[in-house]
Order: sequence, then C-alpha cells, then structure tokens
Amino acid sequence: MTARLPVFPLGTVLFPGLVLPLHIFEERYRALVRHLVGLPEGAPREFGVVAIRAGWEVAPAGPPDRSGAGGEVTLHEVGCTAELRQVTELADGGFDIVTVGRRRFRVAEVDDAAAPYLTADVEWLPEPAGTDEVADLLAARVISVFRQYLNLVRPDPQEISEQLPEDPTVLSHLVAATAALTVDDRQRLLAIDDTAGRLRAELRLLHRETTLLREVRAVPVPLSELAGPPAPN
Repeated sequence: MTARLPVFPLGTVLFPGLVLPLHIFEERYRALVRHLVGLPEGAPREFGVVAIRAGWEVAPAGPPDRSGAGGEVTLHEVGCTAELRQVTELADGGFDIVTVGRRRFRVAEVDDAAAPYLTADVEWLPEPAGTDEVADLLAARVISVFRQYLNLVRPDPQEISEQLPEDPTVLSHLVAATAALTVDDRQRLLAIDDTAGRLRAELRLLHRETTLLREVRAVPVPLSELAGPPAPN
C-alpha cells in the first residue's frame, strides 16, 4: 500500500514513539506546517522524516531533490513519519513544533514540483504484531548491555536506566535513538523490519561501543557523525 506524504529531510533518524522537536525557519517548511495545521479536524497531521545521505538540510535556492547535484540533498530510502503534536508560531513567522515518530516507510518516488516542500510516494513497512519469544529473550540481553553502556557514557545513567521499556519493539527504537551511534548505524537499524533482528544488531553495536569505551574512555565516533537522538516519548 502506498501513500503520498510531505517529506522533511533532516540530518538525523527518527524512530517510532520518539519525540522530535524542530525549529522551523525555512519558508518551504513553514508552508508545510501551515498546511498541516489547516487540515480538517481528525485528519492525520504527519509528515515523513528522512535522513540525509549527502547534502544539507537547508538548500541554497530552489527545491531539493535526491540527485545530490549542485549541493542538493540525497536521501536515504527508509524514513519515519512525524506526527505533529504541538505548534508554537513565532513573531518572525517561523514555528517551534513538537512531533512524535509514528510509522516507518520506504520512499518510492520523490516529487519536488507538486508543493513548495518535497512530497513523496511511500510504501508502509511492516511492524511486528503479537508476542515474539525470541524478541523477549533478546530484549532482556539488550537491557543488560545497554545499562552497562549507560554507566560508561552518562554521569547519571540511573534516570534513563529506570525508564527502559519492557516491550521489545519500543525498547529497540529507544536504544537505537539514544545510543551515541552514527546516522548510518541508526539508519540501518530503522530499516530492519523485525524486532528480533533489530535487537540482535543493537547487541552487536552495544558490545562494540562498550568495548571501545572501556579501552579508550571516549565516545568512539566523531562528533560530526553523531545523530542527535530524539527524546523518548
């Protein structure tokens, strides 16, 4: 099943259930917010967040596309919708908004001419339903390793450690968004369809990160490559 979505390229990866605040200052995305706010009551107010593979969030002129030519953006294929939860209009015409990640999708085709902002035809990706014994077992292991990781990277890890969700899918999204991973690492995690597969990948990443942290006592990725994690919902 496909749908048409407004698309917002960003230098970060959004996961379902995670909060993403944004400051909207570019005119094309001001138009997007105005469009969402003007939708009829009860209509879904959501847009697609897609991480940038190459290029910049703010284009120098004209609408961006996926070609990467002339300094424009090239997008990853898998993104997550952001549901608009709170809008504050600013004196200069911009907006501060709060969104929450909702559902994953794969970009089928981008259109840079149908609206002032990018739109895209997207295919919804499957989400796990029901219980999964393997995912439950993996979740317990991920929680254990993630707590070790938090003890190494945060001065007061207790606050997040106590809030870790028991649901394996929710946990997998929270770990992916919270760990100090590169955009590419997070993008690979977002693209995994099943919870067990995502948790397995996170175990490998967390073991890698904790080993490096113990050896060098530093975050093992350049700060320029870190994706600022959305806050847990």
